[in-house]
Amino acid sequence: MRCEWKKPVTMQTVRHSEHTLKTALISKNPALVSQYEKLDAVEKRLMDEAFRPDSDLFGPITLHSQSDWITSHPEAPQDFAEFFNDPYRKTPSPQKHSIYIQCIGSLGNTGSISEEYVKWVKGYCEAFFYGLTVKLLEPVPVSATRCSFRINDNTQNLQIHARQILKFLKKKKPEDAFCVVGIITIDLYPRDSWNFVSGQASLTDGVGIFSFARYGSDFYISHYEDTKLQKKSSRDYSVFDNYYVPEVTSVLLLQSCKTLTHEIGHIFGLQHCQWLACLMQGSNHLEEADQRPLDLCPICLCKLQSAIGFHLKDRYKGTRVPALAREDPTCRGATKPMHHNY
Repeated sequence: MRCEWKKPVTMQTVRHSEHTLKTALISKNPALVSQYEKLDAVEKRLMDEAFRPDSDLFGPITLHSQSDWITSHPEAPQDFAEFFNDPYRKTPSPQKHSIYIQCIGSLGNTGSISEEYVKWVKGYCEAFFYGLTVKLLEPVPVSATRCSFRINDNTQNLQIHARQILKFLKKKKPEDAFCVVGIITIDLYPRDSWNFVSGQASLTDGVGIFSFARYGSDFYISHYEDTKLQKKSSRDYSVFDNYYVPEVTSVLLLQSCKTLTHEIGHIFGLQHCQWLACLMQGSNHLEEADQRPLDLCPICLCKLQSAIGFHLKDRYKGTRVPALAREDPTCRGATKPMHHNY
């Protein structure tokens, strides 16, 4: 595979050749080529945008710093054929056709704000994973997870162990669930050596968790001030009583929908995208996550379509969400609160 790297000022562009992108999307497998040829004219025209260097819909990946994901975490790219032939990935079935959302702890300063936020996230999930049913599990307090937690050395904020939450979600997985994903406002860490993680998923178990704690505009100035925590057991969940909850804004809603659909994408078997600007790109920091587009590139879209079986035109009609589309993903200054009748 040949990548062309351009370096304007401090940014780098990862640009693949037309041949490379065609092979990644269509494959050389005759069966997969035949499958691609069965797309109707409109669907094929959308997919072919991946090969146009001047496309207004799908552009190359732009790296803004050496700390971006591709630079910091080298991975082998996954093309459509590799995804399609992966013997370990799971797909929905008539018996397991639902995505469940599990809210953990408080998600808003008031009950109405929390309910409105969950309603938007559920609706977006239904549109993104068009054809599947999205259901809500009964909310639970943080104490129900029985997970370990700590104070982050850098932010001085509380964090919960993400991998232990995944085990908790696995135990709660309903019979008809394709997957269960948890939403929480507390910061997460996957292991002691890591600073934080926005979300984490298990393909094998069909569970995922994501936090929007760091999406709050005042996260980095709202430190946990109880100095007695070091003397308490890491199972004393009273420390989360009246704990910091970020204000729910339209920008936070946008970021949440991105992270949630990214993590569920992993449960479907989609790996981090390295082909084009795409929702499935990895992110090493909040600014990089903000720069990801809201939707999938054609290669990742083809993967999701093969797993669920939707028609592209139907799915794109469902994902027209004005409240999200009007937000600039790179704008960190918008702070319009989301009210009950938003």
